[in-house]
Amino acid sequence: MARIAIKTCGLSTAQTLGTAITHGASHVGFVHFARSPRHVDIAQMAALAAHVPGHVAKVAVLVDPDDDLISRLTGSGAVDILQLHGKETPERVAAVARLSALPVWKAVSVKTRADLQAGNAYAGAADLLLYDAKTPDGAALPGGMGLRFDWTLLRDFRPPLRWGLSGGLSPENVAEAIRISGTDMVDVSSGIESAPGVKDVDKIAAFCKAVRDL
Repeated sequence: MARIAIKTCGLSTAQTLGTAITHGASHVGFVHFARSPRHVDIAQMAALAAHVPGHVAKVAVLVDPDDDLISRLTGSGAVDILQLHGKETPERVAAVARLSALPVWKAVSVKTRADLQAGNAYAGAADLLLYDAKTPDGAALPGGMGLRFDWTLLRDFRPPLRWGLSGGLSPENVAEAIRISGTDMVDVSSGIESAPGVKDVDKIAAFCKAVRDL
């Protein structure tokens, strides 16, 4: 099996960031969304990003960002990739890519096979699709709630572009998730926390080890 990419998301301290990098994370995610317990402002993001080596990609996770936020983020030099986790249309995703001149990932909320198909509209707009569990109607957050979807939906599905798996992953189930779905990228947030927004260094290390051991 090829090396699986690991994105540890919602990092907000130098210690947890360092743990993720030390144990093999290929991508580190910083959430910029005020309602999230993982929120960091642009200055915090830039300070954390300064500690990230060149071989690890820095991802800003955003929810329906406006052009001003995109410009400020790209101007900060703090990130390499933008991940959109709101209700952005394919046209908006393409516009963000043009404005930022950065790779753009789009999270696709999944509960049924039809939800997977809906992601196909982003071919040609996004650089990568991140299949994540659909949150309940009216939920305060679009992700990071520890929910998972039926990974067998991905078994014989052919995504239209590069993709990764998110939603409800943990050190205990990530190996199973990879075997069932066939993904070559996993994205974890709540599964490496001791409380919402509080990353746990032991869980980060255990998650990365579980993936590496494959």
